[in-house]
Amino acid sequence: MLHIDRRSLRFRLLAWLGGVALFVVVTTWLLHGILLQNLARDFLGERLQREADHAVTQLEQGEAAVPAALDSVSQGYQVFHHLYVLRFNGSVSASDPQWQQQLAPLLDESGNALIDVNRGEQHMLVYRRHFEWQGTQGVLLVGEDFSQVEAGLATLHWWVGGIASVLLGMLIILNMLAVNRGLKPLWQLRQQLEALRAGKRDRLSLIAPSELDELVDQLNWFMDDIDLRLKRSRESVANLSHALKTPLAAVTQVLRGNRPIDETRRHKLLSRIEDINAQLDAELRRSRIAGPNAGRMANVTRDSSRLIEMFRSLYPERIFNLAHSAGEKDQVPIEAHDFSEILGIVLDNAGKWSNRCVNCDIAVSATTLTLTIDDDGLGVAEEDLSRLGERGTR
Repeated sequence: MLHIDRRSLRFRLLAWLGGVALFVVVTTWLLHGILLQNLARDFLGERLQREADHAVTQLEQGEAAVPAALDSVSQGYQVFHHLYVLRFNGSVSASDPQWQQQLAPLLDESGNALIDVNRGEQHMLVYRRHFEWQGTQGVLLVGEDFSQVEAGLATLHWWVGGIASVLLGMLIILNMLAVNRGLKPLWQLRQQLEALRAGKRDRLSLIAPSELDELVDQLNWFMDDIDLRLKRSRESVANLSHALKTPLAAVTQVLRGNRPIDETRRHKLLSRIEDINAQLDAELRRSRIAGPNAGRMANVTRDSSRLIEMFRSLYPERIFNLAHSAGEKDQVPIEAHDFSEILGIVLDNAGKWSNRCVNCDIAVSATTLTLTIDDDGLGVAEEDLSRLGERGTR
């Protein structure tokens, strides 16, 4: 059984293109039938008008009550499907007596006009011509059997419909080929994603339409960010293991030794264990500060408010004040994890060393993000400011 995924982009494109093509072809075919019939009617009407003018001219030039031109029309009616009805000088003559009675009411109407007359399945196109000769008014009706023309037009119209159907089928096939060709970069992208998941590729390299450039760049950026996070995570784990290795080795050595643990050694053990606990607390706080923000751009108001609330709970005896002037530029082009880590580490230090109050001011301009954290602690001597960036310096 053929499965059709209605959410498929290929299915949607083919459905829309096929629907539009079907609508255009059917509309064109219907308009073709209408315009073709109107064109044939106008053409026959003009020809009947010229025949009527010619017959009236012969009548005005001749002396017979019924001109020879009309007699010739009458004799050729069975072949050319023409007829005439003439009312002049009180008498009515017709080339076909069967139509004389039905066309008689048209003789009493005024004005020259092209008229459609139907009798059963037969459709007659009649042109009425008023004229005056030797002071006497006359009316001439010249008609032609339009049903024969309509039958030919219908045959032609259905032939055009058949050709249009063939062209529609060819157009649908071409649409399928064009859609498959246009979606080829998406299939290549899917194959590269599968290769990426299987570990056969490191990055996406795709010659794709410009609409996919942003997607490919964003996916590569995410993978770069994941690699950076993994690298930082490994470095963090390595640093933590190195930081814990020395105090753990010292504690293990003391516990394995045979010497009794006096008060001095007990204080040293306690100091080592407190160092281990402090290192673990620092890493846990750093992880908590970063939060679940992987792959998200920083929102200044939301992320800073979340951090302030967290530090208010971590340091309930401190007062944390937040002021920001982000305005409409609330989203900044920095990864939310990095923003939270940068701001959180400084706020954590301020919470540790302040006496009572910590003020945080965030300003965002078109090209600059400024973070200002001020606390009422003792601070750092000016000659020691340059050493703040050194690893392991307190």
